[in-house]
Amino acid sequence: MSKKNKKKKHRTRRQIFRRVFFLSMLIFTLMGFGLLYAYNLLDKIESAEIPTNDKELGIKEDVFEDKKIINILLFGVDEKNSQHTGRSDSIMIATLDKQHKKIKLTSIMRDTYLDIPGKGMDKINHAYSIGGPELAIKTINQNFDMNIREYATVDFFGLEKIIDTLGGLEVNVKPNEVSFINNGVRNMNKLDGKNGKLLQSSGNITLTGRQAVAYSRIRKTGNGDYERTERQRIVLEKIINKGLNAGITKYPALLDAMLPYVETSLSKSEILSYGTSVITSGIKTIDKFRIPADGYVEDARINGVSYVVPVELEDNVKILHTFIYDDKKPEDEKSGTMNSNNNKN
Repeated sequence: MSKKNKKKKHRTRRQIFRRVFFLSMLIFTLMGFGLLYAYNLLDKIESAEIPTNDKELGIKEDVFEDKKIINILLFGVDEKNSQHTGRSDSIMIATLDKQHKKIKLTSIMRDTYLDIPGKGMDKINHAYSIGGPELAIKTINQNFDMNIREYATVDFFGLEKIIDTLGGLEVNVKPNEVSFINNGVRNMNKLDGKNGKLLQSSGNITLTGRQAVAYSRIRKTGNGDYERTERQRIVLEKIINKGLNAGITKYPALLDAMLPYVETSLSKSEILSYGTSVITSGIKTIDKFRIPADGYVEDARINGVSYVVPVELEDNVKILHTFIYDDKKPEDEKSGTMNSNNNKN
């Protein structure tokens, strides 16, 4: 090869290097601006502080902990403002499982009969109305041997707006659910004076935010509260899937619309870290579960009040930990694949 050709080839490589270098710098700069913009958007979220002390949060000394598995409590309340805490109509453990590359949603039935610290045996959803998210977290940690330190709360009018921002949710509505959805919409219309649409039929329908909220709150048809928690998990799963598939360019607009309706103890850096982790890790699988688990629960009336009673609580704790940490459900036991050999309980 001639000296002239060698020089030309050298210049070409140098030009390519420069282009790649400047392109990389541009990408990192844009990413930096994107993160800064997202960080500023998080100012819209309602921040809340809860104790960091393990004792105050009901976290036991020997509780199992896995750094690759992050648990956050999610509360859906019927009212959220400075004068009234509201009742936690929906209680869910959201798990970011980096070990198995999954998001897990575990409902805790609102009528579950548990010991509320300092208050005695009662329905678990009373913990939030009595002592806010702090007491609710403490109750769940103490009863289920968990180490949950953070939470997020949204009221149902906020959830409606979040769903509408996503363009609604497609849900398979059963014929027996239509009238109950419409009753729920009418009740919400009375509260805020709006004219939310009613459903005309069952089937695969894209529900508005108001209709989806009414759907998630149905409890007087089908299998009562058992089926209601299933509906709530369906709605949340669809919200997460729509958010993940929205495309990164749409995230700022979604965050801008959604964040004002969320209250959380998570810091802005934690929110960005967890959100980035989900996006970059390519997590697409969402697993759903419910506690108390089938076969380990019974309905009971105590002093004339209906409750959902875990049988036995220790069994439900074991099942919950096996689902969250071992990535197995009770039905796996029938096929011989479920185990708890790492003594997490």
